[in-house]
Amino acid sequence: MKVAVCGLWHVHAEEYFLHARDLGEVVGVYDDNAQRRTEFCEKYQVKAIETFEELLSSDAEGVIVATATNAHVDVMVKLANAGKHIFTEKVLALTDEGAAEIAEAVRNNGVRFVISLPWKYNAPQIAIKNTVESGELGKINYLRFRNCHSGSLDGWLPAHFYSQEECGGGAMIDLGAHGMYLTDWICGVPVTATSVFTKSDASPLNVDGVEDNAVTVMGFADGCIAINETGFVSRGYPSSLEVGGEKGYIRADNNGVVKCTADTGYKPVQVEVGENQTTPIDQFLTGNILPGCGLDEAVRLTHLMVMAYSNRN
Repeated sequence: MKVAVCGLWHVHAEEYFLHARDLGEVVGVYDDNAQRRTEFCEKYQVKAIETFEELLSSDAEGVIVATATNAHVDVMVKLANAGKHIFTEKVLALTDEGAAEIAEAVRNNGVRFVISLPWKYNAPQIAIKNTVESGELGKINYLRFRNCHSGSLDGWLPAHFYSQEECGGGAMIDLGAHGMYLTDWICGVPVTATSVFTKSDASPLNVDGVEDNAVTVMGFADGCIAINETGFVSRGYPSSLEVGGEKGYIRADNNGVVKCTADTGYKPVQVEVGENQTTPIDQFLTGNILPGCGLDEAVRLTHLMVMAYSNRN
């Protein structure tokens, strides 16, 4: 598939470009920042697309969207109306209304759509999902996900990742998105959400005061509780996902996957996991799209973020 890159704003834009270059043809790269666009295109000897209108009229069949999040609605609606297939970074939009507008345009034009929800295709998380669905844990009543990094402490996050206007928030809407879509994948959509967001003094770039340390607690109609922890101010803290039910629990972290159920005599045992599945960006580029990274999931991710930011301290 011939693709173009729309936006170099996101930290994963370069990674997506390299995937596209390896798996197909990149007809050009557009970014509204002329200096950023020029430097990138000179580095990789790829055509610079000077305007968004030029991108729309190009022969690109698909477009990788890595713009600022607040530009998603305008960009993706126009791409869909131009018949371009869309791959996008998370989250889909900053509001439920914006997400619905994108979804309508995609459906009306029949274009391919993939959103980057990569943790759902990692072997440890798949093992947890399969165990939950097997019924071995019984009725699920607890989920906890923690994923954090040292972006603020070590200063490697770009300044615009702290922009309230461009991002819609801080750590939760960025890194915390992984916990939100995993929660939806395993537990469904919550009925309540309460967040605690704090700001450290770790990054002088955080002039808007967005959160860099965050927790959201979600409640479900069936009594389950899910906790999503994230932040930019932790070093060496392992990512982890654990799910508990009335008959046991399962947990994935740096030590692998461990479960403790009636089948194990309620003793923790190591779980063998399979292979990682294809990443969303490669699914998009090859057309071999797996369940779980489509429009419905994208719209629900935005909804969970709206809930998290609507009730915070």
